[in-house]
Amino acid sequence: MNIQASRIKILNREKVTDGDYVLYWMQQSQRAEENHALEYAIDEANHQGRMVVVSFILTADYPDANLRHYTFLLEGLKETKQTLEKRGIQLVFRIGHLIEEVLDIGQDASMIVCDQGYLRHQRQWRTTIAEKSNCRVVQVETDVVVPIEELSDKAEYAAYTIRPKITRRLDHYLVPVEQTEVRRTSLKIPFRQRELEDIHTILGDLNIDKRITAVSHIFKGGTLEAKTRFDTFLEERFSKYTDHRNKPEYPDISGMSPYLHFGQISPLYLALKIKALNDEYPESQAAYLEELIIRRELAANFVFFNPSYDSLACLPAWAKKTLADHESDDREYLYSKSQLIAYRTHDEYWNAAMKEMIVSGYMHNYMRMYWGKKILEWSPTPEMAYKTILELNNAYFLDGRDPNSYAGVNWIFGLHDRAWFERPIFGKIRYMAASGLERKCDIKGYVKRVNSMS
Repeated sequence: MNIQASRIKILNREKVTDGDYVLYWMQQSQRAEENHALEYAIDEANHQGRMVVVSFILTADYPDANLRHYTFLLEGLKETKQTLEKRGIQLVFRIGHLIEEVLDIGQDASMIVCDQGYLRHQRQWRTTIAEKSNCRVVQVETDVVVPIEELSDKAEYAAYTIRPKITRRLDHYLVPVEQTEVRRTSLKIPFRQRELEDIHTILGDLNIDKRITAVSHIFKGGTLEAKTRFDTFLEERFSKYTDHRNKPEYPDISGMSPYLHFGQISPLYLALKIKALNDEYPESQAAYLEELIIRRELAANFVFFNPSYDSLACLPAWAKKTLADHESDDREYLYSKSQLIAYRTHDEYWNAAMKEMIVSGYMHNYMRMYWGKKILEWSPTPEMAYKTILELNNAYFLDGRDPNSYAGVNWIFGLHDRAWFERPIFGKIRYMAASGLERKCDIKGYVKRVNSMS
């Protein structure tokens, strides 16, 4: 087994018991491939002479989740269950109280393995299960390339401070996850569970917000879908990535963020695929790995070490001061949340970005920056702008509500950035203007592309 010791963390003082199986409670990393936590659980089961069981507990009250998110999740989970079954592993799917259900399935387990999550509620779930379990609970990190606590013991200031720490460790961690042979099948264990075949019936039974519709015609969940999409990106668009990644008129992006958000694709798998190109497009390789590893793991570092990641309190002191100094500045335009959702502003570029978000569950990264900056400019106060941005971000984006997303929202207000020239409303926060879009890209082409969406 080639899982680095720094990925493995024992969460309680309980011993391995004489249970029937090793339980992998799957939560953040919802895939059956390139999953360190799964392979660790299989290896432990083999050593103990036991079976391995995987559980996934769906909660109808996951923070800010709605029909769009649950549909994508279940599409991926259905595939994961089928892939696990081919390896002789049963995935037990239940709907209910997460802590209670995991502990119930874990009663007959010799040990519980879990993957790692970085958000407040994810960490609390793992702590509570470790405290209440009667067997050993082990966490295995598989959602980043370099383990987050291996890098730093504090919130890093910006990309330039975390980059060298990641770079000097990359060779050690950029190695494939070896698939472990399953020696004893768990497919015949009779568990109480909900079938995953009919996703529409499950969704109909859930008491969730169903006003924001699914976008399966644009982004369908699942590891196979993610890998197919990424292969197409490498074959058809990767050569243009350096030139086009900040030009929203071109759809020359990989579209991996929803799949990374739900753990349906491994960041390590993507990084190794890029590295395997053997410097064919060195600039594109460097640019993509910067986003996938440096920026994404800076975001994980941010939410892990800053408990205020979802409020303005998380900002650096200079940003909080300059926003407060300009809070009472006059605003030429003010828009309500309902006007924004209806994309009824004076700015056609912003309207197109909002439409892309609502229709597809996604928005080109360059436009996300502009989109957020304008909401700050068009809101009565920074606090109201923050609330609006976070609510829209979490409701409509498939990749909202994760470390990357929270870091992106806070970047709008100065996080991981520096002070710029002072101006009204923004103070020293970086400003973006429509004229800048017109200089740097074919923004009219972007508007045309988005307006063609149905």
